[in-house]
Amino acid sequence: MIERRYLLSGLALGGAMIAAPMLFAKPGKRPLAQPGWRLSDAEWKKRLTATQYAVLREAATERPFTSPLNKEHRAGTFACAGCALPLYSSKTKYDSGTGWPSFWAPLPGAIATSVDHELGYPRTEVHCRRCGGHLGHVFDDGPKPTGKRYCMNGAALRFIAA
Repeated sequence: MIERRYLLSGLALGGAMIAAPMLFAKPGKRPLAQPGWRLSDAEWKKRLTATQYAVLREAATERPFTSPLNKEHRAGTFACAGCALPLYSSKTKYDSGTGWPSFWAPLPGAIATSVDHELGYPRTEVHCRRCGGHLGHVFDDGPKPTGKRYCMNGAALRFIAA
């Protein structure tokens, strides 16, 4: 039988091992916005909803399966909700089953990336090239032809029908 003190010590050690990477993680270095799109926090808060601000400016993640853009299947373009830069064609959108709008390729020159360690391991964070807003992350488990899954927050996007 396991003694109580060993059980509690083991649980504490395990918790510390899980929490340590998150406590010492360094935030990713976000790309700067292009000239003309370097707005103050107050200006961004006027322009965006609270959810859009949290996602685009503070790198929050919306809850999965909450974005109406998950069910958007019309022809068109998905643009940045912050600056309206076209980012993804509806032709590259697919249902990844993750609960967020997913694409297998961005439009040429639309995005920038950085390394994010916020969960304690490196991930590739995706930003709008123009305003620097956080869009989501890209993973190497997508469909052909790229094998990429650009997993985007719907709050960071707006749909423009063709």
